[in-house]
Amino acid sequence: MSDTMWQQQLAQGLQELGIELASDQQAQLLAFLALLNKWNRAYNLTAVREPAEMVSRQLLDSLSILPRVTAGHLLDVGAGGGLPGIPLAIALPGTRFTLLDSNSKKTRFLTQCVLELGLTNVEVIHGRAEACQPDQPFRQISSRAFTALANLVNWCGQLLADDGEFLAMKGQFPDDEVAALPAGWRVRSHQPLQVPGCTGERHLLIIDRSTDQNINQTDSGTGG
Repeated sequence: MSDTMWQQQLAQGLQELGIELASDQQAQLLAFLALLNKWNRAYNLTAVREPAEMVSRQLLDSLSILPRVTAGHLLDVGAGGGLPGIPLAIALPGTRFTLLDSNSKKTRFLTQCVLELGLTNVEVIHGRAEACQPDQPFRQISSRAFTALANLVNWCGQLLADDGEFLAMKGQFPDDEVAALPAGWRVRSHQPLQVPGCTGERHLLIIDRSTDQNINQTDSGTGG
């Protein structure tokens, strides 16, 4: 797959998604994709190895949730190969992104991406979500096929602001995972994601604390 084909796929996909990015941002996205493809041979960062599928399944899939990113500082947990965090950070240079992963090889790759792409709005943290201690909780936390939803809220719930939300990216709608969410959490909304060039189902689930949980936290003085 030539660079020109990647450029054409990206430009067409962005148009179908209704996303306008400057030419230098599109160049950054393609430079990231080249890094991901190069490092993937040794670090096993992603299961996508067919060059013809990389723009759609990695860049466009990540950018499909762009309209839902509204926080000034977003945490991407289980960041892995930087999806969706790096593409979102390139598209939103005015938003801060923290990428968290417990795999040191993957965080080394992410750190290299930040350096080579000049991403001044991205911080990389090597560690487990349960041990992370940010200065303040996040209003939005993204995850892309990171873990079951129950694990997501149990491991990362302490990192989320009382009025915050998880942006959980999934393939098929995970009925069993939704049913297994612990008390105090709910799927506030969900939507299918239409990703140009991708076959199969894609869904975004917006998860937050249930109304009762919010009331309890406010009444006990732990809200904030």
